[in-house]
Amino acid sequence: MKTSETLAQSVASLSGIGSQSVIRLEKLGVHTVQDLLFHLPLRYQDRTKIYPINTLLPGMSVLSCGTVEFTDVLMKGRRSLICRISDQTGFLSLKFFHFSAKQQAILSPGTLISCFGEVRQGYQGLEIVHPEYKVISSTDNITEPCLTPIYPLTDGLRQATVRKAVNQAISLCLKDQQTICDYLPQSVLENKQYPSLNQALLSLHQPEQQLSTQQLQQGNSPALKRLAFEELLAHHLSLLKNKKAIKKWQAAVFNIDKLLSQSFLNALPFQLTRAQQRVIDEIVSDLSSSHPMLRLIQGDVGSGKTIVAAYACLLAISSQYQVAIMAPTELLAEQHLGNFKQWFKDFDSHIVYLTGQLKGKARQQALIDIEDGTASIIIGTHALFQDSVIFNKLGLIIIDEQHRFGVHQRLALREKGQHKNTRPHQLVMTATPIPRTLAMLQYSDLDISIIDELPPGRRPVTTRVIPSERREQVIAKINQWTVNKHQTYWVCTLIEESDVLQCEAAEKTTEYLTQILPDVKIALIHGRMKSAEKEAIMFGFKNHDYDLLVATTVIEVGVDVPNASLMIVENAERLGLSQLHQLRGRVGRGDQESYCLLMYQSPLSETGRHRLGVLRETNDGFVIAEKDLELRGPGDVMGTRQTGQMQLKIADLNRDLELLDDVQEAANIICSQYPQAIQPIIDRWLGQSTLYSEV
Repeated sequence: MKTSETLAQSVASLSGIGSQSVIRLEKLGVHTVQDLLFHLPLRYQDRTKIYPINTLLPGMSVLSCGTVEFTDVLMKGRRSLICRISDQTGFLSLKFFHFSAKQQAILSPGTLISCFGEVRQGYQGLEIVHPEYKVISSTDNITEPCLTPIYPLTDGLRQATVRKAVNQAISLCLKDQQTICDYLPQSVLENKQYPSLNQALLSLHQPEQQLSTQQLQQGNSPALKRLAFEELLAHHLSLLKNKKAIKKWQAAVFNIDKLLSQSFLNALPFQLTRAQQRVIDEIVSDLSSSHPMLRLIQGDVGSGKTIVAAYACLLAISSQYQVAIMAPTELLAEQHLGNFKQWFKDFDSHIVYLTGQLKGKARQQALIDIEDGTASIIIGTHALFQDSVIFNKLGLIIIDEQHRFGVHQRLALREKGQHKNTRPHQLVMTATPIPRTLAMLQYSDLDISIIDELPPGRRPVTTRVIPSERREQVIAKINQWTVNKHQTYWVCTLIEESDVLQCEAAEKTTEYLTQILPDVKIALIHGRMKSAEKEAIMFGFKNHDYDLLVATTVIEVGVDVPNASLMIVENAERLGLSQLHQLRGRVGRGDQESYCLLMYQSPLSETGRHRLGVLRETNDGFVIAEKDLELRGPGDVMGTRQTGQMQLKIADLNRDLELLDDVQEAANIICSQYPQAIQPIIDRWLGQSTLYSEV
């Protein structure tokens, strides 16, 4: 049988893999022999040598041997079995909290045993809790020839089962002159000094003795780097391929009515910046084409992305097409509704608002207006892609804060406007600046526009880092601020990922501040409030019915109150730099001097001090995003990992970020010189998930 055929075989064809094991392996994404080869160990255990007891240190995971000196059951505290062993160099205690009389009998004085586990410091010297152990007749032949791999498992699946299956896959495909096809060009392998695919896989499943567990687990081995590189390359090639495929679809060509466009811009109470005008020109070029636009607008907080999106809306509705605008929160959707009603009040448009909270007759009417084409601009949340929503003539989709949506959700909305060979244009926006390296990998299928200029008159926000011990001084500042007719945000954050606890903290803070600031009108807003309640509070705050708004991070995105010029963020050390920068962007929207006070719990670590110092030194979101990426990693920079965002099996963007420039270079070589390798590389690493990289 050819190696390619063997690779495609089901794991059910392997010896010792029954129907239950097949089901459990499939939960891990392992369906075929090839999947097994790419199911890499999480870590390794070193059972290649026996460590004398006097060489052991706390934290080491080791194989050791000794003769049982005594075994005893301790009743004090938690009942436990203590077994003390010794070799010629020292003593070691083995501790068991779950044990049987049979186990106690086996571990009788004079018995020679081998044991493996993590050494720690106990009351009576060094000990291992619940070690793996075996009664032996001698220390001969108890070591392993190479490091022992520990594989990712699921309920009911044992390490022994996975190891046996992997070893069979290796014998079938990697040994005896059989070769798994290597799609990376020789020039790329030589340039990076990477091993072949065969060598890399063998090295990671059956590491040679000279490789240390530390070297393997830190990802420094050439074998792991080579596989991480190929996986990142597969994602990059997939996006490039989809970008090319998108160009094969048709899209509506929008009419560009220059008189109408100019009257829209003239009616605005502000002038566009050069950066906004440049991005509008790029969008106009896209919308004049018969291929679907797929463009990402990046712009710092307050750079004016929404008005650029509104201009794109104008082009769509003046060409008799509908626009769907999807925001991640009702608060942001409501704010868009207010802005768009203001901007389009003199134009022939009917704006409909649709969220999960809209019920009864109002919802029914909104759905009718969307289906019969009466509604030209539809603004809402996830509710926009529900089955009951049928668009009449959807020509443009705008997604705000796009990384907060799962890819399935974006796909569902796009499909509502897909007919035969046509698709709607897509414009996605983010106020979270994306570091260049990350954009190169995750968004290489998008055309990227950057609004890198703030509107004139926007003053930079002065940021101060303050210990929570100075809370009373901060509260006094609020009093002074209120007297001067300015408004304040007080943001409550908690380390726990719990809406309930965050809301409780905000409620307690509101009670405390209400007592201590009797002359200040205080309101509270958090994510668990009903939409109407939140809307009323935000409307009241915008109208200056309140002086101080206590909030959770629900106000991070989209809230625009020009008179609010002081922000206090509690426990600032617990948030990422990009999130803090987003929060800070809620102030500095008027013409007065604005401040952001980052309060932290003492003592602040050196890293924490460095991180908060970055915010004090710069207001540039792109600089902050790069620093955040360096300090915390990409998953955190982009927010909570969403369904369908890039899922990596082997590569780790925190560890392998420096590979991305080389990935782009290799992709260019493969696309131009080895196009036949593109699809096999994608299939090997991404399988069926490529559909989702199209949105």
